[in-house]
Amino acid sequence: MSKKTLVIGTSTKPERISFQAIERLVQHGHKVAAIGLKHGTVAGVIIQTSQLNYTDIDTVTLYLSPENQKSQYEYILNLKPKRIIFNPGTENPELVNLAKQKGIETEYACTLVLLATNAY
Repeated sequence: MSKKTLVIGTSTKPERISFQAIERLVQHGHKVAAIGLKHGTVAGVIIQTSQLNYTDIDTVTLYLSPENQKSQYEYILNLKPKRIIFNPGTENPELVNLAKQKGIETEYACTLVLLATNAY
C-alpha cells in the first residue's frame, strides 16, 4: 500500500541519505513530496523550498537536526501525519512529546532500513 511521505531536509547530493531515501521510496511505489534548502529533483520528485499545505501526508521522515526541526514543529504537526520517522541523528524528545499529544505515532528508525526490511 502506498503511503504518501514528506521528506523534510532533502538534499540534492546523491551521497546524502535523504536523497537515497527518496529514490528508494519511489522504487517501492510510495508517493513522495520533499522539502529542502535548494530546489532540485530527485527520482522525479521536485524539492520544494517552502512549506506547502499538504492534506494527504501519511508519514513525515526527518533529515534535520533537532535544532533545525524547531522552526518546523507547527508545520509538521498541522500536516496531521499518521507518523513521524526520526532518522539517525534527528532524535528529538520534544517533538516526540508534541506529536504524541496530537495522536501522531513517532518512530526512531532509518527509513532506508524500514524499506529494505518491508517494515515501512
